[in-house]
Amino acid sequence: MPDLVCSECAAVYPVASLVWRCTCGGLLDVAEFDIKVDAQALPGRAPSLWRYAEALPIAVDPAITLGEGFSPLVPSRSLAHVQLKLDFLLPTLSFKDRGAVLLATLAQRLGVTNAMVDSSGNAGTAMAAYFGRAGIGCTVYVPESTSPGKFAQMRAHGATVELVPGSRADTSAAALRAAGRPGVMYASHVYHPYFLHGVKTYGYEIWEQRGRSLPETVVVPVGNGTLVLGCYLAFSELVAAGLAERMPRIVAVQASACSPLEQAMAQGFAMPAAVDGGATIAEGIAIAAPPRGRQILSAVRATGGTIVSVSDRQTAGARQELADEGLFVEPTSAVCFAAVRAAVDSTFDKASPTWAVAASLLTAESVVVPLCGAGLKSPV
Repeated sequence: MPDLVCSECAAVYPVASLVWRCTCGGLLDVAEFDIKVDAQALPGRAPSLWRYAEALPIAVDPAITLGEGFSPLVPSRSLAHVQLKLDFLLPTLSFKDRGAVLLATLAQRLGVTNAMVDSSGNAGTAMAAYFGRAGIGCTVYVPESTSPGKFAQMRAHGATVELVPGSRADTSAAALRAAGRPGVMYASHVYHPYFLHGVKTYGYEIWEQRGRSLPETVVVPVGNGTLVLGCYLAFSELVAAGLAERMPRIVAVQASACSPLEQAMAQGFAMPAAVDGGATIAEGIAIAAPPRGRQILSAVRATGGTIVSVSDRQTAGARQELADEGLFVEPTSAVCFAAVRAAVDSTFDKASPTWAVAASLLTAESVVVPLCGAGLKSPV
């Protein structure tokens, strides 16, 4: 299992140390390891994310996996140039299963008996399920405003749920104060980089399901940025291995009420803009100060992409349009479809410098949009 390396000072930490942040304050990434995906062997492998075993930092544990990954990629009925990837069909009904299974597998291999995580909902439900399956105690810190359906799901899986008054940032602060207790793994989907390597399988699947080719544009919702960074990892690795000719452009989408990354992109900042973070129905991406913000902005720019925002009204309309296609998703999952719809109908902010770039990217010949979380998680 590869160790962890600081993105700032390059200090190396054994993965068994349970360290989640460098002493210099820098974020940790997975140290480089040999990646040689056997493309010829893929057709004979199980339809799960573990089919890309050579690209993952840890081997599958048959007792923990739930067959997660390899979600359907289907055409949109109303937008002919769009394919929809249905990650809301994964075992806990969100894409967060991809990273959660890696962290639970790692925890069991290291002999961890207790873990903790903070979440706006979906990461907490995924961690609760997979750590429960691994027989590891799990405490989840969530905002009091989190959808009741997500509370119920966490508790059903046996997790201890700590409700934190205030914003998502308040929840993160509470978790950080509790992190670092001896023997307890802080299984953060933001801080622990093994999570990102689980999420990157999303990008590998797009490549394989499209006949081993990548689309022109991939659209992703962005709050803490795990899907953006996971996609960037996958696309970079595929190009480096000679399995793809070019990187897709990544267009990331935020809620206009909480858009620190969109504002930073518009103003040319390297770090997220300072925002208060207003209320939004897209609760899963209401992150006012994403810790990996600099990495997110750098990754999106490296692909020639950009970051835009959509209103709650646009998100609600897109959610209904998807429901009309037979796909019931939570509001956070609808923001990307809302962005593509705005580009197609030319209803975006014409004065926005990021929309000036995104409009052509979102109307390209081939666009993939994720549907990341099921509608029953946030039924209203």
